[in-house]
Amino acid sequence: MQPTEKYYEHDAYRREAVGHILAAEPDSRTGGGRIALDGTVFYPEGGGQPADRGTLTLADGTVLTVTDVHEQADVIWHMVTSLPAGAVPGAEAAQAIDWAWRFDKMQQHTGEHILSGILHSMFGAENVGFHIGSDAVRMDTNIPISAEGLKAAETAANRIIWENVPVNITYPTREELAALTYRSKKEIEGQVRIVTIPGADVCACCGTHTAFTGAVGQIKILAAENYKGGVRLSIVCGGRALEAAQAMRARQAEIGALLSAKASETANAVHRVYDEYTALKFTHFGLCSQLFDALAAQVTPGADAIRIVPGLDPDGLHRLAVRLTEATTGLCAALTPSEKGTGYCLAQAGGDVRALTKALNAALNGRGGGKPGICQGSCAAEPEQVEEFLRKQDR
Repeated sequence: MQPTEKYYEHDAYRREAVGHILAAEPDSRTGGGRIALDGTVFYPEGGGQPADRGTLTLADGTVLTVTDVHEQADVIWHMVTSLPAGAVPGAEAAQAIDWAWRFDKMQQHTGEHILSGILHSMFGAENVGFHIGSDAVRMDTNIPISAEGLKAAETAANRIIWENVPVNITYPTREELAALTYRSKKEIEGQVRIVTIPGADVCACCGTHTAFTGAVGQIKILAAENYKGGVRLSIVCGGRALEAAQAMRARQAEIGALLSAKASETANAVHRVYDEYTALKFTHFGLCSQLFDALAAQVTPGADAIRIVPGLDPDGLHRLAVRLTEATTGLCAALTPSEKGTGYCLAQAGGDVRALTKALNAALNGRGGGKPGICQGSCAAEPEQVEEFLRKQDR
């Protein structure tokens, strides 16, 4: 089969074209199929960039929805939701891509080029992983980069956008390529397509890009984390960067309203609330200790001690169970209601509660475990049901 002509490589802004069907194959699993065309404006998935989506319209007016696009042996296949009788070799198919989807990918991909090139020139960082996700672009570098370094690179990358320099696509000869310094994740056979962004990047790439850097709008690093000896970045560009800023502003306004603070004062307000929270935690810890002492004082030595106390966290459950074991050698159980049932902590001085915990989990849809003398977990039953179960067990 003849190779598919890639219209998108020559003009990423071309949205429509008329092609001829080279082959059409049904897919029994989906009820649809796939169609190969002699030329296409649809970009196939590859190089970290998702495939285009859109429609193919046959000569009789039948509209086929294109859900995915893949390239195999230089032939580009368009996955469609249905394959009518008119989809036969030689038939015309009018193509129309989802332009909003494509332009978003162009913004993200071009922004990735700019930032990757800047990180390479500033720190010698190599981009070893790239993927345009539904929410953000993931970029992986091979070396760690400090927060200060990332901030400087982000500023430098956005300066390239403000300068609105052209994004140049060239196809150098072997001799020209040999004399060119460019980024590439792998060795490429045959003709190499070079994307050059003056002042930022020179890279081998088959994707779609904006014509000028100004169309990227903005590059914003949302998150950075250490990853395999380097750093994994989450970035957004263009329309996604605007949406992220708008969402951040909305969250800031909500936080400010809750704290009764202006946007510029929310950090100070959070510190104040945190200090108050810390003080309350210490007070709560002391009050719980007094409560646990009082509950332990009511226990008859040698008898079981099963106590239901609302509002305890896992640490509180553990502390109460341990305190009860100091008052009796019988079974001690601290129980508290939870959204999904009951949190529990079973303990016994000098005993082994693992078998009992296993039986409780099996009977009351629970999960948990621990050491011989103390086990902790949760179950789906109410605290009173757990208490009843424990009192009926032979030990």
